[in-house]
Amino acid sequence: MGSDSKGTGTGAGGRRVGRRAVLIGGTAAAVGTVALARDELARLWWRLPGMEKKRVEGELDHKGAEWTSAARANWRRADRPDDYTIDRVVIHVVQGSYATALKVFKDPGHGAAAHYVVRKDGHVAQMIRELDVAFHAGNRDMNERSIGIEHEGFVDRPRDFTKEMYEGSARLTADICARYGIPVDREHIIGHVEVEGTDHTDPGPHWDWDRYLELVRRARSRLS
Repeated sequence: MGSDSKGTGTGAGGRRVGRRAVLIGGTAAAVGTVALARDELARLWWRLPGMEKKRVEGELDHKGAEWTSAARANWRRADRPDDYTIDRVVIHVVQGSYATALKVFKDPGHGAAAHYVVRKDGHVAQMIRELDVAFHAGNRDMNERSIGIEHEGFVDRPRDFTKEMYEGSARLTADICARYGIPVDREHIIGHVEVEGTDHTDPGPHWDWDRYLELVRRARSRLS
């Protein structure tokens, strides 16, 4: 059998694909590429000269926190929520002390850091501005859409999760949720273990989610 001079090839199941179909498919792909490029440009507009928001070194997003900066290699400059919507809070546990968390997040070779670290007495350190993307979740999409909070302690030691830690962390999370309109629920406030593709188990089985969310709700109501 001779070939069809108007055909351009065969598709799945031996079906011949016409030139028009190829052109339409190519056009759709081109439109999709343009849309993706436009979306990326919309996210990056703030990098143009004169467009970036003014920054103050050591400026805090959470009142009462202590500023101590993470190494520049452990986060990416951004302009959230203008370029990436913030709709998640990710709860971590250090597997070590507060001092250890600060030390490794200041190490440029570590490759990761969270926005905040909460000590057992409830004290909060901010290490990365919320408008920037912290490398904390092990998933690029989640990093871009979330704020990461580390907690001093070990996942297998329930005594590490003190009353003061829960309360200090809850006030922080309530503040974040209020500023970005994040619902106070388990869909939007998650553990590191719940991030797609992660191999981490924190905050572990001893983290009291019911208690924590109730504290966040109470703190959130006081901000209304």
